[in-house]
Amino acid sequence: MIRFFDFIFSFFGLLLLSPIILLLVLLGLLDTGAPIFRQERVGKNKKPFFLLKFRSMHKDTQSVATHLANYSSVTKYGAFLRRSKLDELPQLWNVVIGDMSLVGPRPNLFNQEVLIEERDKRGVYAVVPGITGLSQINKIDMSTPQLLAETDAKMTSDFNVLLYFNYIFATVLGKGSGDRMKR
Repeated sequence: MIRFFDFIFSFFGLLLLSPIILLLVLLGLLDTGAPIFRQERVGKNKKPFFLLKFRSMHKDTQSVATHLANYSSVTKYGAFLRRSKLDELPQLWNVVIGDMSLVGPRPNLFNQEVLIEERDKRGVYAVVPGITGLSQINKIDMSTPQLLAETDAKMTSDFNVLLYFNYIFATVLGKGSGDRMKR
């Protein structure tokens, strides 16, 4: 049932938002020359997949978790994308093809070994990662791996269709925030 909702919402989201996505791509071309950012992440059952986002940092920025990146790497346009959460729109394609869900634990990088260990202990990788979830609406990010893994495990163990819609509406209404960055 969740996969059906994921596909329908993300497919029609991409379709309806395509003029905005096209505009953001064009602005991204002017900003960094490469508007789409593609990064290998840990997926369901720890299988790798490539997460898509609008690029918010300079092209030569080191590939590290957001909370370890330096804020000076973010472009002015990128700061707008992050504040508005528009940088996440390309992930709708990840949802359409089944690499992600709209709701689930945020996919981490393979070099985040402590988080991988904590999530592995709690069975978090048994589910498809998502764009938003319990951790995101409660402002828990990857800088606190144990708390994040515990919260993700709680979300996945209690998960149902009602919570799916609750997390989506909470995110759309502005609850939560992205990962913290060093300033």
